[in-house]
Amino acid sequence: MWQRRRVPHGTVHHPVFARFYASCCGPAADARAGVAALRKELLTGTTGRVIEVGAGTGLNFAHYPGTVSEVVAIEPEPTLREVARSAAARAEVPVDLVPGVAEALPVKSEAFDTAVASLVLCSVYEVQRALLELRRVLRPGGELRFFEHGRAAGRGLAAVQWSLDRTVWPLLMGGCHTGRDPLGEIRAAGFEVLRVRRLKVPERGPTLPTSPAVLGTARRPAD
Repeated sequence: MWQRRRVPHGTVHHPVFARFYASCCGPAADARAGVAALRKELLTGTTGRVIEVGAGTGLNFAHYPGTVSEVVAIEPEPTLREVARSAAARAEVPVDLVPGVAEALPVKSEAFDTAVASLVLCSVYEVQRALLELRRVLRPGGELRFFEHGRAAGRGLAAVQWSLDRTVWPLLMGGCHTGRDPLGEIRAAGFEVLRVRRLKVPERGPTLPTSPAVLGTARRPAD
């Protein structure tokens, strides 16, 4: 059984995984898997100031529309953050890359119109703490856009996920967990889910432990 770990302050180090991810999971691989289209769907219609947690190598940056005035992109892993700088330079909207962890965002409360959580809740140390931070930094009525893989509906794949999450998967995949319940966690953090679509990623081909996914929009209720 995994023991609860202390949330790091500002940085997370997964150098081997980060180099693997940066070399194998670029824009071309994203497009082949159909994930690039899902990123575009996720971000269509976003406006104003945006905070993105776990920005990784910046694969979302190319999909932000011109209605966004600024993206503050939080990424704790130094290797991934360096790769993301090139993506930020090519983006059509201003992107400010900031070191930090989702559980302790280094920004003011109620400062953003939109928050983006994209394939990140699987790897944060404390999901509820991270989501409560996102709720804190969103203005009342602000949107949370989410695209996350998570727990399978079928008992067989769910059992595989349970086993992987308690053995090798987090160690090999930069802290990723396959069987979390992102939609349930979003609701538990006090967000109002406006719309959600359940997906298999990739849509075609074999089902992977990370294939079950949800994509949607939630809202911080007006206080």
